[in-house]
Amino acid sequence: QVQPVESGGGLVQAGGSLRLSCVGSGRTASVFAKAWFRQAPGREREFVAAISGIGGTIEYADSVKGRFTISRDNTKNTMYLQMSSLKPEDTAVYYCAIGARATISPEYRTWGQGTQVTVSS
Repeated sequence: QVQPVESGGGLVQAGGSLRLSCVGSGRTASVFAKAWFRQAPGREREFVAAISGIGGTIEYADSVKGRFTISRDNTKNTMYLQMSSLKPEDTAVYYCAIGARATISPEYRTWGQGTQVTVSS
């Protein structure tokens, strides 16, 4: 399976916003659930948000609820993460993951290489 590619990371001040994109390749991936994870230095990878194959179901980690918005455009085979009110603790490498089915589940088959998000204080 072709690896998805994340983009949109960068350096932003606390309180600012960034929009991440995850572009997948392949028609099967376009209808699978997708998710964002992140990993900060010295910490385990953690779940951020997930979206079902056609966007009808969304899940967020409590730490980002109300600040981040996940969405997808299947015509572009792209998933987005709109991040607002960013905090220094949001600093991490953000990874795109593609699930094994249309519904959200803990099983993710394909991962991107990640994009760095750094929030300065």
